[in-house]
Amino acid sequence: MSREVVSHRDGHVYEFGPEMDPIYEAADGESLTIETVDSLSGAIQEADDLLDAIPEEVNAATGPIAVAGASPGDVLAVEIEDVRVAEDRGRVLTAPGFGLLQDDPEIDHPATRITEVDADAEAVDFEGIDVPIEPVIGTIGVATDGETVSTLTPDDHGGNLDTTDVTGGTTVYFPVFQEGAMLALGDAKAAMADGEMCGTGAEIAVEVDATLSVIEDPAVSPDRPLLDTGDAVKTVASAETMEAAVELANADMLDLLSHHHGFSRTEAYLFSSLVGGLEVSQVVDPQVTARNAVPSEYLSLPF
Repeated sequence: MSREVVSHRDGHVYEFGPEMDPIYEAADGESLTIETVDSLSGAIQEADDLLDAIPEEVNAATGPIAVAGASPGDVLAVEIEDVRVAEDRGRVLTAPGFGLLQDDPEIDHPATRITEVDADAEAVDFEGIDVPIEPVIGTIGVATDGETVSTLTPDDHGGNLDTTDVTGGTTVYFPVFQEGAMLALGDAKAAMADGEMCGTGAEIAVEVDATLSVIEDPAVSPDRPLLDTGDAVKTVASAETMEAAVELANADMLDLLSHHHGFSRTEAYLFSSLVGGLEVSQVVDPQVTARNAVPSEYLSLPF
């Protein structure tokens, strides 16, 4: 099947806001291939290339892509069919003032390691150690409902979620805040652990195959992104503290459990403590991100 290709060369953004001009309008249900650049736009190519500070413009997100028919109150479904690495190296690095252990005197800030990519072996090489290629889309989101937010920061619109589940085989659902939804994505990694502790994964350019669909009048209207991995449904929330993020993720899950099982909110709360699982997405961005996962045997999305 032929797909339209939408590339970062056609346009990209460093902010999500309420007013965004699309570089492409997709039909409802259209399948695209979206090309991204690495989070530092090619500035880091060798181990001697160091990042002295986080740039003002970082995490270029290809887009925005308008989706015909998407209106506030709808839900945008982004079915990610495949994520492919598009170059032969990744970059994992530290920068001063960034990362979980930014004040540790025994860790060099800045530091860079180039992770050579062997697509045939499906591995990236870190200092002679093979790490499986498991591509992740770090930044993915839609136009906001008001405030303009950097692509470095996650919030209710999505953004820099740095969530390992945002990969091939997952459908990501976003609340639509503006006409057209205005999807943009980038900041991919060839490999990344939950938490993204040093502030980066193996930063790399990728090609993403995805189908974009509008869900009108959803039975439950999400306030934040949702994930369906096939094995689990996961609510995703970002906040200034991890405590606040996990509270939001758990509260969002109660809405879904209440709708699916006819539970009272108290019953949904109790049930979530039996079958839910809190997971850390990232702990290094201006807001931290967590998710609450419930296996699909207990929950399906009401869309």
